[in-house]
Amino acid sequence: MAATEDDLTLLEVLRRAAGHLEKHGSTSARLDAEVLLAHALTVRRLDLYLQFDRPLADEELVPYRSLIARRAKGEPVAYLVGHKEFMALEFDVSAAVLVPNPDTEVLVQLAVAWARERGVAVRAADVGTGSGCIAVALAHYVPGIEIWACDDSPEALEVAQLNVRKHSLDARIHLYKGDLLAPLPGAYDLVCANLPYVPAATALAAEVVTQPRHALYGGPSGSELVVRLLDAAPAKLKAAGRVMVEIDPAILPEVVAAAERGYAGHRVHRDLGGHDRVLEAWTL
Repeated sequence: MAATEDDLTLLEVLRRAAGHLEKHGSTSARLDAEVLLAHALTVRRLDLYLQFDRPLADEELVPYRSLIARRAKGEPVAYLVGHKEFMALEFDVSAAVLVPNPDTEVLVQLAVAWARERGVAVRAADVGTGSGCIAVALAHYVPGIEIWACDDSPEALEVAQLNVRKHSLDARIHLYKGDLLAPLPGAYDLVCANLPYVPAATALAAEVVTQPRHALYGGPSGSELVVRLLDAAPAKLKAAGRVMVEIDPAILPEVVAAAERGYAGHRVHRDLGGHDRVLEAWTL
């Protein structure tokens, strides 16, 4: 006999939700189902494992069904729950910003290591800050750093401000609105950026497409904004300054060409998947 809605246990609800999400293309269906159920029930995900046999009332399932339906249409889990972990820190997110991506942690780890090795107060810029995840993570892990961050989206800057305040970093992170480095005052030891770098005609997965287009697509070739930043940054860098930009392997030739014409040296770093992910360039 089939189970009625009143008979459904937490474990059965998870099983059905995960199956539904898998049919709609989720590559992390069980994880998605668990995170969304924990959010709907306002418990920790770990708590779900302690009550698999608990029957779920219909009023508890109503908000969960809505979340699962939205996830099945491709809406990122981070937007549905309102936050995302990045560099072991929690960030508020909304549809105004890209969801912080683990690939970007490569850039932050490199920047943190370089800033710590420098051993003095570091003045840094975060261009295209979005949620503020790069700036906040840098400031959190490098106490001696001060950061000027900018974005051309007022809505993104509102989210970034929430995260700066959330991590009590108002004194060391300054937010500006404008194009690339143009609004930022003074010169910098370090410039970091995760700018749009997807070619305009690229077809993306539903989960990615639901994120803000202006933060994804970087022009016809995808390299336009990154190259513009690389061309402009030397004029804003101090002696022996560094630029670290996230890239896609598809735009590597264009960004390497920009580094070769404007810097004393450069190197490319790979992510955990073995893909070219960060271009680092430096001045004398």
